[in-house]
Amino acid sequence: MRTRATAAWLGLTLVVGALAADQGPATIFEGTRSSDWKTNTGKPLPESNIQSDGLNPHKSGGYLVVNEKPRGNFVLEFDYKLSKGCNSGVFLRVGDLKNPVTTGIEVALDDTKGKGMHDPGAFYDLLAPRMNTQKPQGEWNHMSITAEGPTIEVVLNGESVNRINLDEWTEPGKRLDGSKHKFTGVTVKDLPRSGYLGFQDHGADCWYKSIKIKNL
Repeated sequence: MRTRATAAWLGLTLVVGALAADQGPATIFEGTRSSDWKTNTGKPLPESNIQSDGLNPHKSGGYLVVNEKPRGNFVLEFDYKLSKGCNSGVFLRVGDLKNPVTTGIEVALDDTKGKGMHDPGAFYDLLAPRMNTQKPQGEWNHMSITAEGPTIEVVLNGESVNRINLDEWTEPGKRLDGSKHKFTGVTVKDLPRSGYLGFQDHGADCWYKSIKIKNL
């Protein structure tokens, strides 16, 4: 009887686990509440940064507005809109909120039309996107970022624009082609595989809404 009970319990556990894995993404910002968000200084996100168009990191009091829960493997989806000339970005797996620039990965979001290291969908100053599918400033875009182990993929407005395998980046301060990037001394392979995600305030208005995440 004990063997049967144990087998039944294990079977139920597997079913529950499978159902949990099949659940869709959870909404972590629906447009009004800010209790799950803070700045990288540790202070709560001001209510003034929750605006009619969504979450606006500008003038929040921090370099980043971050979700309070660290993430490892996930699919992040959101809509965003930039003001004219805006320079922003999405930070992933930030290990130290006091030093996000060199302890996380940034996906660039800028009001630009190019395909360089700092253009939309780039892994900032590391790997340029294959194409620029961002809509003009003032229009809404949809981005999906999948981070699973060493691989991170960026899909912008339905097109896969960039993909990086962190395990390949073994030389400190260098790209795969041997050229130097701005993060002097950082070995990309050794960056944290779990950490905070957030949106950058780099001096201009931008808005994020319909922010959803699915843990993998």
